[in-house]
Amino acid sequence: MLLKTHLDLITGPVDRALAGKAPWQIVAITTTTVLSAVWLWELLSEDESLYSRIRRRFFKIARKLPAVQRKIDGEIKKINDGFVREASQYGKFTTVLPQDGLTDEQILQKVDDYLALGHYKWKEGFISGAVYYYNPKLVKLVTDVYGKASYTNPLHADVFPGICKMEAEVVRMTATLFSGGSNACGTMTTGGTESIMMACKAYRDYGRSVKGITKPNIVLPKTAHTAFDKSAKYFGMYTKTVPVNRETTEVDLRAMERAINRNTVMLVGSAPNYPYGTMDDIVAIAKLGKKYNIPVHVDACLGGFLIIFMKRAGYQIKPFDFSVDGVTSISADTHKYGFTPKGSSVILYSDKIYRHHQYTVTTEWPGGVYGSPTVNGSRAGGIIAATWATMMNFGLDGYVESTKRIIDTTRYIEQQLRKISNIYLFGTPATSVIAIGSKDFDIYRLSSELNALGWNLNSLQFPSGIHICVTYMHTQDGIADKFVNDVQSKVALIMQNPEKPVEGKMAIYGVAQAVPDREVIGDFTKCFIDSMYYTVEESK
Repeated sequence: MLLKTHLDLITGPVDRALAGKAPWQIVAITTTTVLSAVWLWELLSEDESLYSRIRRRFFKIARKLPAVQRKIDGEIKKINDGFVREASQYGKFTTVLPQDGLTDEQILQKVDDYLALGHYKWKEGFISGAVYYYNPKLVKLVTDVYGKASYTNPLHADVFPGICKMEAEVVRMTATLFSGGSNACGTMTTGGTESIMMACKAYRDYGRSVKGITKPNIVLPKTAHTAFDKSAKYFGMYTKTVPVNRETTEVDLRAMERAINRNTVMLVGSAPNYPYGTMDDIVAIAKLGKKYNIPVHVDACLGGFLIIFMKRAGYQIKPFDFSVDGVTSISADTHKYGFTPKGSSVILYSDKIYRHHQYTVTTEWPGGVYGSPTVNGSRAGGIIAATWATMMNFGLDGYVESTKRIIDTTRYIEQQLRKISNIYLFGTPATSVIAIGSKDFDIYRLSSELNALGWNLNSLQFPSGIHICVTYMHTQDGIADKFVNDVQSKVALIMQNPEKPVEGKMAIYGVAQAVPDREVIGDFTKCFIDSMYYTVEESK
């Protein structure tokens, strides 16, 4: 009786509302109501905020207005012309195959000519990051090793089992360094981006298989590497970025916990992050992972091959690796502070169950059963061999010694920069990156002034900043002092007229931050990438 009364309370108003309606009207009203409810539910349950979607839609509509589109097209053309002018300074390009093949001497001469292009003195240590180590003896070793293995391919494991053995050894040695137990495993990749992509792919598929998640999202600090956003675009995922503490630049853990929902397939922490070189609280993030049963990825691509040796080198470092309960994967680039040739990185997992979801396996193809561990099918065995050779050549003591020199140099530069008025540092560098800002002048002016002296630094945005990534190249005698002295003298020069706006190429960075429609900035970036492929035809 009580149940009937409650049902009447629900169905009564519906019956009265539909009284006298034709059957087709009832069907139409019911269908419309259901579809509207589904639409509203999907609208409100999207990971992207309603504000962001409305904002994006507004700019998309605005760009359709002829006057707005003409203005945008004009600005894009100016930017594009500038990039093309810069690319054309490197002379004519070969655009067709030579009729007769060039001799060895001619080819080697052209290689030397091409490698001499550009004005930055990277061998002298004037570059932020990019080249992490240079020694002619090591170059000779890896060149010889690469030459021996240049035509090998681990895809054909039965043909080249030695290359597969080398890859397995690189992975195992790296897993041991990161405190991986007997279940720890992984693969080599072509770089940090692919390592991150593989982790995202693994957790997307793991979330779908184990939890039935069909709209996966990644919760990560806004300072996490943009490769996570790239991965999300490739794999149909959504990135939920959370803010960082303004003083420490470490992830806001409360905001991270609030961002977690039923669709979250992975949490991310950086050790350290790229913009500021600070390290997130990996222990706290791992606790969130355990609490909500979500895998935790530690991105150590940049400084991984420093932090694993810092304790041995006499430095204190917060826990970050598989010794932390809840950490399920780590990415680390061997081609950065592992000093191997470009094109190598390692992705590690705490257990094979995650690595299995990284694999791609096809069983119904007429060409046979096909399985590959990473993005590529065929892979360069030469890079695997060269990476293995570099690690074997350095050994534990060699890496510890180089780490000590790099961290000592970083700490020295940090201490000296803190003494300079009118600039400040972002947070406390955990490894080798020092980020600089200013409240008294446009920091991009400092970058331009240092660039004129041959220094090449990295630009940051939101807020404006620049950073130097200290490498082994900066440990050469006098380089650290020269950098500090140049910063000090240029800051003093700038402070003679601190209100002067930045000029030249660096002005683009300041303008770009003020443009609310980020799609326009995306168009500028596409122009820059296009310019890398711009060719001036070789004259006959």
